[in-house]
Amino acid sequence: MGIAISERGLSVVAEARIVPAQAETISERVLRLQSEAQGLAREHVGALQAALVATERLAAEIAAGGEAYPVGVREIARRLTEDCAQRAQTIAVLLGRL
Repeated sequence: MGIAISERGLSVVAEARIVPAQAETISERVLRLQSEAQGLAREHVGALQAALVATERLAAEIAAGGEAYPVGVREIARRLTEDCAQRAQTIAVLLGRL
């Protein structure tokens, strides 16, 4: 029995029975956690892919920047542009397989 407070005052009420939820088995928990980890890993790889695309864009701007940038920096940026594009495409293909 319990006590409830309402506009009319106090009254006695029956206690609600709390039925415990079915406990998750260890194997179910392992599967759930693996699924969560895979989802987070996929999200993390997606962030890497987005960073590669952003780096590719920035490197392309520097590579096309002309005389304002040192020749060696422009050359590295040009190579980085190509490399980032290829790596981002490879990641996209690999993610498509999952």
